[in-house]
Amino acid sequence: MSFIQLPRSVVSCRNLVGGSWQVPPGAAHLDVRSPYTGTVIGRVPLTPASGVAQAVEAAKAAAAAWKNTSLRERTQYLYRFRQFLERDLDALAQLAASEAGKTVAEARAGLLKGMEVCDFALSLQNLDTGAHLEVSRGISCEYRREPLGVVAGITPFNFPAMVPMWMFPIAVTLGNAFILKPSEKVPLTACALGELMCEAGYPAGVFSVVHGGKEAVDALVAHPDVQAVGFVGSSAVARHLYAEGCKRGKRVLALGSAKNHLIVVPDADPELTPQAVVDSFTGCAGQRCMAASVLLAVGNVESLLQEVVRRAAKLELGPGMGALIDRGSLDRLETAIARAEAEGARVLLDGRGHKPQGEPWSGGNWLGPTLLDGVRPEMEAARRELFGPVLSIVRVPTLSAALAVENASPYGNAASIFTTNGGVAQTVVEGVRAGMVGVNVGVPVPREPFSFGGTGDSRFGHGDITGPSSLDFWTQVKKVTRKWSARTDGSWMS
Repeated sequence: MSFIQLPRSVVSCRNLVGGSWQVPPGAAHLDVRSPYTGTVIGRVPLTPASGVAQAVEAAKAAAAAWKNTSLRERTQYLYRFRQFLERDLDALAQLAASEAGKTVAEARAGLLKGMEVCDFALSLQNLDTGAHLEVSRGISCEYRREPLGVVAGITPFNFPAMVPMWMFPIAVTLGNAFILKPSEKVPLTACALGELMCEAGYPAGVFSVVHGGKEAVDALVAHPDVQAVGFVGSSAVARHLYAEGCKRGKRVLALGSAKNHLIVVPDADPELTPQAVVDSFTGCAGQRCMAASVLLAVGNVESLLQEVVRRAAKLELGPGMGALIDRGSLDRLETAIARAEAEGARVLLDGRGHKPQGEPWSGGNWLGPTLLDGVRPEMEAARRELFGPVLSIVRVPTLSAALAVENASPYGNAASIFTTNGGVAQTVVEGVRAGMVGVNVGVPVPREPFSFGGTGDSRFGHGDITGPSSLDFWTQVKKVTRKWSARTDGSWMS
């Protein structure tokens, strides 16, 4: 059985700096292991602060000319990049899946979502034209967007293509020079995106790739020439980077962890609901910020829960659900399941010890779908982001009680209601704390141009990472007031 194509040889990753691929001097290297097999598929440099400074210098040198390139001309580069993405879609999906543990279909879907953001960025030449108004006789005011200069994106392992493409197509098209620091666990896809940016003809230094760990991240946030930082990862790191960046006067938008709630009521559609629940908590092996984590069962929904268990149990590891990113994640999740059992939860479906048949898959990081029932709101399984294919069922007597549990979470990323009653749906839409809400949708990711972003400890900063509000993050607005001749009918603007 072969459900994914791993790279045929070990890929040696390099940084893209000033338009050329290079190994940062003095950098240690890490092995990149495929979650599917545990085998080494790449090697990535851990760039020191000096290497980050070199990349920022090259980006700064490119930023001045890029700023003065017209918006229409900038979009031509992005048109070519998008065409190359579409041309190489299948190969890119295989590569992203091989290093992130996703199924090929999931990796492909992530790339397509990234291409949607490209489409939004391509529309900016027509949508974001600024504003001009005669505000008084002989006096006009206008605003115009100007890029910030050098900006950076620090992205996670779970979406090696999509999350970077939430950021750089918009930031670069608006006239910034962008530095991508991908997760050191998934550097191969970032390199492939860099190759396509070079092929699209972007001027040297407009787009850079810098690999590394904490030292590289800290150096980017601290560098005085980096004007804005976008981040997606855990809340602990998001909070830290937000504080460090703001302390230095930078713009920071840092998306953090999640504890997403699915509310299921007795009148939920019996066919639609179980599959949506399963897809939500098992998609990407639960390693996504939009994954269902807690199912709030309101009243008697036993038949729906039984169907969720039945359908989840049929998922085939490998073709139907991918692997966890590393052995540490597997150990952490197995420990969390055992702790929930010790605290009184019942395991309705146990994914521990499951793995695909045959070689080389036995060496992968596998955990099958797992359902915990009888979880109480104060238990760790109901409060902490587990980031895996584990769904905790919390029983509540009323819709009000369900909303109280959701509102008590410090996170505010996503929530969904499953019902056939419009009044119930509206009560939940108005009552949940989450920034993204679904009605009979298990993964309520907004489509472009609607923007992505949560609330509470799921987001540090203002605005959203995509959509119209992203324009304000990656640019500054310059206001111009003009008067060409004296007027006898003066005003306060004379």
